[in-house]
Amino acid sequence: MAPMNDAHVTVLLALYRGERFLQAQLDSIAAQDADWRLLVSDDDPGAGAGIVRSFAAAHPGRVELRTGPGRGAAANFLSMLAALPVQPGFVALSDQDDVWLADKLPRALEALQGAGETPALYCSRATICDAGLRPLGLTPAPRRPPSFRHALVQNLVQGNTAVLNPAAAALARQAAGAGDGVRVVVMHDWWLYQLLTGAGGRVIWDPRPSVLYRQHRGNVVGANAGLRARLASAGRMLSGRHRDWSLATLHEMQRLRPLLTPEHRAVLQDFAALCGPGAGARLRALRRGGFHRRDAPSQALLWLAAALGRV
Repeated sequence: MAPMNDAHVTVLLALYRGERFLQAQLDSIAAQDADWRLLVSDDDPGAGAGIVRSFAAAHPGRVELRTGPGRGAAANFLSMLAALPVQPGFVALSDQDDVWLADKLPRALEALQGAGETPALYCSRATICDAGLRPLGLTPAPRRPPSFRHALVQNLVQGNTAVLNPAAAALARQAAGAGDGVRVVVMHDWWLYQLLTGAGGRVIWDPRPSVLYRQHRGNVVGANAGLRARLASAGRMLSGRHRDWSLATLHEMQRLRPLLTPEHRAVLQDFAALCGPGAGARLRALRRGGFHRRDAPSQALLWLAAALGRV
C-alpha cells in the first residue's frame, strides 16, 4: 500500500518550558511528507512560545499556539483532544524535546489504512538517546499483543510515537470532553491505550523506531528500559505508588464505562476487585481477569503486589 501522503494530520504538542530542544522537534515535524497542521498548547508561556511563533511565521496557516490548562502534561493533552473538531481527521501526539524520523507520519498512516472505520492507534518503538541525540538503545518490545487486560496494569503506548486514525481521534475527543471537573489521569498515552482497547479498538505496535527519544533532566517520564527502570517499577509497586495509579485508572474507566464493550465492562469489574479488600479476593480477581504485565518478573511482581494489596 502506498502511504496516505494527502491525509490531513493534526499534531498536538504539549509545551512546558521546552525551549532548549523545541526547535529540533518542530523541524522534524516540518520535514514529514504529510499534510500536517500543528496545535501547540503552552502550559507556561515563555521563550518556547517565541520559538513557536517564529516557526508559525515560516509555515503560515499551519500552526496554532494556545495557552494550556496549567495542570501538567496529561491534562494538557486531554484538553487538546477534547477541543478537536467533530471530524478530527488523523491526530498525532508530540513531545517537545524529541526528534521524529523522516518517515514517521507516512509509516503510521500506512499502518492505519487497514483499520477502516475501527478506532485504531499506531505506536512504535523509540530509539533512546542522550541529550545530544546519541543513541543509547531501544525501548522494550511487548511480549504479548495489546489488550485491555494488559492496559489496566501496564502501559504499552509511548505517547511521542502515537498516531490516531479519525475514528480513534473522535473516540478520544468524546472521552476527553465527557463529564465536568478536574480528573486524575496518570498519563495521557496510558489513558489512550486503556480507552482504545476497552472500546474494542486496535493498537498497532511497530517494532521499527519512529522517534529519537531524548533523555535529559527535564523529562516528565523517562525511558522504561534497563535494570534501573525495573527497580523503579518494583519500588512504585511495593511502596503503594502504583496502587494510587490503579485507583485513578479505576475511577476514570468507570466514568468511561458506557464507551467500553460488554466484555471489557466485565473485565473492569474484575479490576475493581483486584483493587479492593481481601487478599484472597484480589488473587482470584487477578486470575479470573487475566491481568498481565510485560514479562515473567513483572508478572510475579504483580501477583506479590496483589497479595499485599498494593496493585
